[in-house]
Amino acid sequence: MNTVPPFRDPTVPGNSHIPRQDWDRAPWNRWTFQHVRELLPTTKVWRGTGPASPLPVDLRDIDAVSFAAEGQSHTIAGFLETSYADGFLVLHGGKIVAERYLNGMAPHTQHLSQSVAKSVVGTVAGILIDRGVVDPAALLTHYLPELEATAYRGATVQHVLDMTSGVVFDETYTALDSHMAQLDVASGWKDSPNADWPTHVWDLILSLKDLECPHGASFRYRSIETDVLAFVLQRAAAAPLAELVSRELWAPMGAEEDAYFTVDTAGYALGDGGFNATLRDYARFALLHLRGGEIDGRRIVSPGWIAATRFGADPALFGDIYREALPAGAYHNQFWIEDTARGAYMARGVFGQLIYIDPEADFAAVILSSWPEFVSTTRLRTALAAVRAVREALSA
Repeated sequence: MNTVPPFRDPTVPGNSHIPRQDWDRAPWNRWTFQHVRELLPTTKVWRGTGPASPLPVDLRDIDAVSFAAEGQSHTIAGFLETSYADGFLVLHGGKIVAERYLNGMAPHTQHLSQSVAKSVVGTVAGILIDRGVVDPAALLTHYLPELEATAYRGATVQHVLDMTSGVVFDETYTALDSHMAQLDVASGWKDSPNADWPTHVWDLILSLKDLECPHGASFRYRSIETDVLAFVLQRAAAAPLAELVSRELWAPMGAEEDAYFTVDTAGYALGDGGFNATLRDYARFALLHLRGGEIDGRRIVSPGWIAATRFGADPALFGDIYREALPAGAYHNQFWIEDTARGAYMARGVFGQLIYIDPEADFAAVILSSWPEFVSTTRLRTALAAVRAVREALSA
């Protein structure tokens, strides 16, 4: 699929086409993750008119770096060949030391990052919190009074930043009747099998009426929490999400290319997983975090918010199911925390998207993938082992 797109006119007998309900799944995702705007309505995240932030290049040969994972020995070269990777970039000491494009991806290709979008939205939230536009301790209903009639009544902005509300949201990706299936429909990604399902994301949020535990009691991964956060940001800053990301993050950061979000029927940019950008611009996002919220001499996010993200999580709220991949992990401010002692943290998305950030080692890695599975603990642990091996080799 890296030479001839699998798109064919379905009206011509004998021609194949991408199934509408399965466009984001294997094998189609090997092509579609690099061509989302050809499939779905989208909105631009403008890069602005300024120069791109420099990314100095000092390439190192890391192919032979070896590591062990899941009872097997690997090399980085072998990992890239077998992991369904589309793009791979490593930053060390502020320089690109490895950059690979696979499966037809090119430097100017915008790739779907799935839930990496959550960390982009979380970073914009941090910017607005620093500025006093949003108060993380405030009730959600302070900004969105409509939520008084939902299970989000009594939850704070910080609860959705940390996904610690007690709201029932079934995240099961493969279940045809889960809340996640409804979100696929509401976001415009899939056609609805049920006429009663919400037709856009805001309506889905308003339909959530049940609690499974008290607000703040535990971390449960709920994609819809990022969308609730995004609506708070939009209401507080009086601007659409794509404009906020452009104005507060993408343009000031010095992105080289425009990014884009998918949008639902109401024009809402999907904050929980609809963000698309180039490999190098994801790397600039990582570098911004490595530098404590500053890039190319410009302060974008406060160092205090970055430090609070790295070290302010409560690991006690992290359930056993999440510890399978991150034994010392936590979740805070829309980022996965690998280890609250070291402060390495990451943005992650289904089908193998990863931005790994370790300020202590001045190291970051970006992996854009199109796995055949939504989630795979084995693949994730292998990817993390690969990234750590590269980190250790460069540090040595």
